[in-house]
Amino acid sequence: MRDLIFVGYLLLLLLLAFKRPFIFTLIYAYIDIVAPQRLSYFMLNSIPLSLLVFAAAFLGYIIADDKQDSRFSVRQGAMVILLIYCGYTTFQGALPEDAMEKWDWVWKALVFAIFLPLTLRTKLRIEALALFMVLSAATLIITGGIKTLASGGGYGALVLLVNDNSGLYEGSIISMVAIAIIPLMLWLSKHGTIFPPDWRVKYFTLALVFAALLIPIGTQARTGLVCIAVLALLQLRFVKYRFLYAGLAIAAGLLVIPFLPQSFSERMGTIQNYKADESASTRIAVWEWTIEYANANPMGGGFNVYRLNKLRYELVPDKSENEAGNEYEYDLEDTGPVEVTDEGRAFHSSYFEMLGEQGYPGLILWLFIHLGGIWRMEVLYRRYRSSAKPGDTWVAPLAVALQNAHIIYMAGSLFVGVAFQPFVYMLVALQIGLDTYLGRREKEAKAIPIGGRFPAGKLSAARF
Repeated sequence: MRDLIFVGYLLLLLLLAFKRPFIFTLIYAYIDIVAPQRLSYFMLNSIPLSLLVFAAAFLGYIIADDKQDSRFSVRQGAMVILLIYCGYTTFQGALPEDAMEKWDWVWKALVFAIFLPLTLRTKLRIEALALFMVLSAATLIITGGIKTLASGGGYGALVLLVNDNSGLYEGSIISMVAIAIIPLMLWLSKHGTIFPPDWRVKYFTLALVFAALLIPIGTQARTGLVCIAVLALLQLRFVKYRFLYAGLAIAAGLLVIPFLPQSFSERMGTIQNYKADESASTRIAVWEWTIEYANANPMGGGFNVYRLNKLRYELVPDKSENEAGNEYEYDLEDTGPVEVTDEGRAFHSSYFEMLGEQGYPGLILWLFIHLGGIWRMEVLYRRYRSSAKPGDTWVAPLAVALQNAHIIYMAGSLFVGVAFQPFVYMLVALQIGLDTYLGRREKEAKAIPIGGRFPAGKLSAARF
């Protein structure tokens, strides 16, 4: 029955896409985020679903789309260079065979992110992509929120739609993404036109935001707690009474603590006592190894080069209850550090992931792509925040929502290796699409003749 529902839903979307080819692009976004082939028993997981839909999206753009409105941006060029560079390090790196495992999906994420902005030539398309991204992620978020309310969750124990620990189904990644897209949820509830804002949209959005805030509790991912703190700080920029807002936020946090699961409070407490936490100590050791490796290999070692590391670090014994699954038999009279050895530990940071795998050139390119997006959204916000045109009221809030989502990602990626997470590159593509669309519209507006009539084909209608 599950397979029939998924197949029927996809067939319905595909039928719509044959009339409006841009919908193929939205379907690919849905497949990339939700991965229905993982949820299928046999009907979808036996075919290369994502490849077929991407081919349909690309052919639909080539054959049926108006390419005169498409623009290629500097950041798309940077992603092309990064794609080529990653290909080089994959085949010339320290572990070519291991690198192929990651290269197999990274190139697809980058190619789609490069292609996607070319299709975002109208406001409606930009909104449609944002809506599909939010609702696709909501498929996981709502499931996780319900299970958290019912059971309290647990580290590594909160199963979303399927018992998988990769992509958005991994606890730290879905915690980061759930918090990052809250600004987009709120923007859609106020400025969306596909689902016009009414009481149903507003209440659904509030419930979805609540579910998103529950995800870090259910997964007990410390990255999620950091992202919530960053989101709260970002709101200080737009509130009138900042000290009142800060006080209420702190009070709300203190009131919530008694209702949190004890296991969540204990795990968050390891942030403060990081020297006694094996996970935190391991990450620091990996980061130190990565810096040494990058200094010796400035061009990087290719994907999955972390499998070469051999670590030796000191762990301060903690007589209190250790993290579940990481208990050691310490001598109660011994309060000195214990030497621990390990090897093949992942980077657990996007910054060190890029540094170790792609070296200093790759890290610089990666920072240019992401920091450039934050800067461009700030430029658009300042340009349109005081616009008197009724049709421009949606621009500045969307720029801020995309900027805040990106900042939350950059903060969360300090502690989780998501340098090539496809969802984030869709967010980058959405930013580029908004930027190029507004740039083209401004250029066309300057070309308006004195009589006020446009040449044929100018200012494309807001349609698929």
